[in-house]
This record gives sequence, structure tokens and C-alpha cells, in this order.
Amino acid sequence: MQMNIGQFLTRRAFLSPSVEAMVEPAIAGRRFDFRELNARCNRVAHALRATGVKPGDRVALLLMNGAEFVESFFAVAKVGAVNVPLNWRLTADELEFILKDSGATVLLYAENFAPVVAELQRRGDKTDLRTWVQVGGSTAPFAQDYAAWMGAKPADEPVLAGADEDLLFIMYTSGTTGLPKGVMHSHRTVLWSAMNVTATADFHYKDRYLTALPLFHVGALMPTLCCVYVGVTQVILKAFDPKAAWELIREEKISTTLLVPAMLQFMQAVYDPKVHDARTLRWVLCGAAPVPVTLIKAYAEIGVEVHQLYGLTESCGPGCLIMGEDALTRAGSTGRAYFYTELRIVDVDGKDCPPGEPGEIIMRGPHNMLGYWNRPDATAQTLRDGWLHTGDVGTMDADGFVTIRDRIKDMLISGGENIYPAEVENMLLGHPQVADAAVIGLPSPKWGEVPLAVVVPKKGATLEPGELVAWCKGKLAGFKLPKAAVVVAEIPRNPSGKILKRILREQFQDKIQSPE
Repeated sequence: MQMNIGQFLTRRAFLSPSVEAMVEPAIAGRRFDFRELNARCNRVAHALRATGVKPGDRVALLLMNGAEFVESFFAVAKVGAVNVPLNWRLTADELEFILKDSGATVLLYAENFAPVVAELQRRGDKTDLRTWVQVGGSTAPFAQDYAAWMGAKPADEPVLAGADEDLLFIMYTSGTTGLPKGVMHSHRTVLWSAMNVTATADFHYKDRYLTALPLFHVGALMPTLCCVYVGVTQVILKAFDPKAAWELIREEKISTTLLVPAMLQFMQAVYDPKVHDARTLRWVLCGAAPVPVTLIKAYAEIGVEVHQLYGLTESCGPGCLIMGEDALTRAGSTGRAYFYTELRIVDVDGKDCPPGEPGEIIMRGPHNMLGYWNRPDATAQTLRDGWLHTGDVGTMDADGFVTIRDRIKDMLISGGENIYPAEVENMLLGHPQVADAAVIGLPSPKWGEVPLAVVVPKKGATLEPGELVAWCKGKLAGFKLPKAAVVVAEIPRNPSGKILKRILREQFQDKIQSPE
């Protein structure tokens, strides 16, 4: 049987037509069951075909979280075209690069982004776009109105095109270093990813899932596809707000969600036991960066299990997951490999590291990417002998539990000793007045590199750099201790919550003289 991922929605609408599929609190009263959502999707699919979209054509989505994104993604799948989700935080120049690189010919965009889209349209042949469709607002002269464009089309099932090895989406990496690369996933890799997630994580039919991450990120897109696959209701936040998240957990009886550590920290800061109710929240998956142990324990105190996970866009999400029974007893670990994932820790020669010894994390499974779009060089570097080389450093114990140490490129070498910034950051976050922390390396003529702590104080708190450095003593080996600290209002992060250390290095390496 060939599988087109668009059939996820078709089959779920057939099996569970009246089950609530989606709730959008940002739009009063907007609720769709699976039958309604699938009908909307089919109208979009017919509109795409009428626009001239053929199998293999790329369709870009510059859309906020909501029904239009989800129905369009499945519609593109049904007609055999290729989704290109766009990060709506990018500038016109950055979007132009992705649009040109992907060869997208159709752009579906929300009215919020009309100014940047108008700028792209003025650039003419800088991209291959020929069809522009706007969701909401007064439509630009060069664009079609989404509601009219899809609303006049029939709701019956379109003839499917594309399946299995055919390309389903190209998702561009966040580009923390250099230009972003387009990660290619097929219908097959996405199917295996969905089976992998649902075979490992505790998803239930009719669960209620809070979508808080942006859907252009694999950490939101794959759970969305899994919700349809299993029959879970999505309650969608258009954009993350910690107070709104707590309110939705209470009002919509949310049972599961996936967040990044920064989101958990923001929510912890505004949590009020007199107002908020987390009793329905069975677990929170948390990834994109190591989760501080202090944060896991803080949530345990209010009855919420935080399950740390590890994954990549290149693996279509799954890597490792810690299950409920281990979330506290092994706090700090990201768990064991997903059901259909093989994972190893290897040294520079590609040999397996003994338990507890750090090395590069590599993984193998049917959910791994096909490669990078138009980048055979980068593909060959990352996919070797069937294994995905992640560039992440981790350790594995004798029971197969993995602990993420850091990115290889972020590791510091000070006096011949390896320092993993994530370990130091985790310790800094234990300071009662620290809200956020990052550690970068400063050049040192004596040691090669030394750690600099960049910290954000909690609201109303004051932090003196000298006091913070003194507080660290005795908590880590001497060579790991920050040699200096700076206090900032905010630490730059990409949309998935990862610290943009390149920006921090640019900001501080020329301004602070490295101490010895």
C-alpha cells in the first residue's frame, strides 16, 4: 500500500468525523471536527490544482499557527507537491534566499506578513514565485484572497498524487551558522516518524494537545501530524504567551504539549496556583536544548512530568525520549532511543565510546532525512554509511540512557580540558536569581579558551558579575568555572529555543578582555 501523508487527514475524517480536530482560541468560536478540517483541506487541494500546481512543485507557507497552515500542508501533500514552511521571523533578504533556493512557485501568506511579501513581490525575478495567496485582510493587487480562492472549490477528495519516496517537505534549518540548508523529507520518512513518536510517547486517542511552538518548526509540525494520525485534538496558540498557555491548559483541559526550556521557564515565572490548574496535564515534552534539572523538579512540585526529548529536523523529530517513570529518577538524561531509532555515541574514529565517555551522537532509522536540498556536499558530510551524524556531544550509560552534553562546535577546550557549556549553563540556572544563562568561550593566550557566563536576572533581581562568579566556585571542577560574567536583559535564541551563540560571541569577544 502506497502512503500519501495527506491520507492521514482523509482516514481520520473517515474514522473519527465528529471528534474535535482543532481549536483556535485566537479566533472566537473557531472549532473544527476532523470532517470539517478535511473538507477545507480538499478545497485547498482543488484550488492548488486549478492554480496549476503539479506534483513536485514547491509551495511555500508563510503562515501563523492555525487551520490555514494545517489544511494547506495536507492539501499540498494530497496533490503531490512539496511544502516549504517559512520562518515568519525572517527578513525579506532571508526569505528571498529560501524561496529562490527551493524554487517555490506558490506562496500562501498571512496578512501579518503583507509588508515583507510586498517587498518580495517588488523584487520581481529574484524568486520563481508566480502565484500569491493572502489569508485575511485586504488583499494586495498581485494576490488572491485565500477564502475566495479555496471557498469556491469542491470538498470531495482530490485524486492523490505522490507517495512513499516522493518529497513531502523541505524545512530550512535555522541557520545559526551561515546560510540555512533545506532538509528534505518524504512521505515515507514522515510516516516512519509518526509511527516512531506514537510507538514511544504516551499519546492517546482524544487527548488534547496544546500547539505552542511555531508550525514552521519540526517540533510543532510532527506533533501536529501525529495528532491527526492518532485522533488528538489540537488547541493552537497563534503565538506563544505564557499566561495564555496556562489559561488554555485550564479551560481546554490540555493533557499534553511540547515546549522548549525557555517556554517552561517563562511559564514557571507566571504560574499562580490560585489561578492556574495543571491537573489535566499528563506530561510536557521538552526539547531543543538540555532541560535544567531544577526546572524538571520545579514542575514536579506542581504535579507535572517534564519528559526531556532529543531530536533534529534531519531526523524528522525523533532521537531520544525519557519516559514518565524515569523523568525524575534520571533527571538530566534525555532518555533512550525511540522505538524505531538506533543510536550510538562514537569517537573521532567512528568507534563506539564506552559507557559514560562523551562522543558524537549518530543515529539511524527510516525517519532520517533524504538529504539537504541542492547540497550534496553537506549531505555527504552528514549522512555517512546510513548514519546521521548530528554534531552533538553526548554520553550513554550502560542502560542506554543518553545525556546531551553540547554541540561539538560549542565545546570549549581550556588548557587541554573539554568544557561543555550546557553543563555550566545548567549549574548557573540553579542560582536563585538567574532566569536564563548562556556560556561562550573567550580566547585566552594562556589557556586557549576560558568560559564567559552571560546571564539574565529574574524580574526584580540584581546580579553582580563578581558575586555570580564567586557563587559558582565549589559547584564544578575548577577548569569549568566561568572566569567572568556579564548581565544582560535577554539572551538571543532562534525560534526553536536554541541559544544563538554566534551572536553572543560577536557581541562580547571584542568587548571583554579575557581574564587568565
